Amino acid sequence: MFKIGEFSRLTQVSIRMLRYYDEVGLLKPARIDSITNYRSYEAWQIPILNKIIFLRNLGFNIAEITEALEGWSDEFITQELERKCLEVEQEIQAEQERLKKIELAKKDIQKKKIEINYNVSIKAIPSFQVFSLRRRVPDYYSEGFLWKEMAKYAGDHNLSISEQTFTIYHDLDYREKDVDIEICAPVAKIGEDGDGFTYRRTEAIPIMACTMVYGSFENIAGAFLTFAEWLQEHNQYEMAGASRQIVHRGQWNEEDPEKYLTEIQVPLQKK
Repeated sequence: MFKIGEFSRLTQVSIRMLRYYDEVGLLKPARIDSITNYRSYEAWQIPILNKIIFLRNLGFNIAEITEALEGWSDEFITQELERKCLEVEQEIQAEQERLKKIELAKKDIQKKKIEINYNVSIKAIPSFQVFSLRRRVPDYYSEGFLWKEMAKYAGDHNLSISEQTFTIYHDLDYREKDVDIEICAPVAKIGEDGDGFTYRRTEAIPIMACTMVYGSFENIAGAFLTFAEWLQEHNQYEMAGASRQIVHRGQWNEEDPEKYLTEIQVPLQKK
């Protein structure tokens, strides 16, 4: 039987790692002195330790090593190595994609890409008679599911709705989850409410700051920064309610995201 220091020298594994393998259950000492708590190991544990080191060097995590030790056989280990190989290949592919994005970012900086400018205008927005669906959804990306639900409901109930749709974001702050979204489609006449769908008139907004966003939806963040700068310059105004968004050109009528056209609307009031 070997003391932990002796076992460390013989196996070329540090005492710190031997203690770690003990803590995670990969390699328990053959004996722990009940009085001194000194760890002791035996020679038969060296092949087990070698297997642990072999798998760790190939990138196996603790859970995978534990499973491999329990089911160790040439066939089982070969299958595990094939699985790990596929996993590494996928990681390499992901890293290659990440490198491509970094290179594109570097090129954009080197070319001193022209910053997109957004023009803010003020207009009055009338009240609209709409067919709407308002829900709290997991995130902003979930808005698309609401539109699909509305389209299905309209088709099932033979409803005619305008293509001049818009979205109202009722939260007065940015939310990472539990977003309060209402999708609205103007209609010529009012029908019966049902399944969460409602006919109502939207509020007229006498002072609405608007800007057009060209290109992919990622550009919308830049538009809101422009709003912030505009409000700082025009400090007689302040924000006053839920913002709106109108997608004039999007996934349904434009294949190229760089040709998307989105209108951002922010209600204001004079201080």
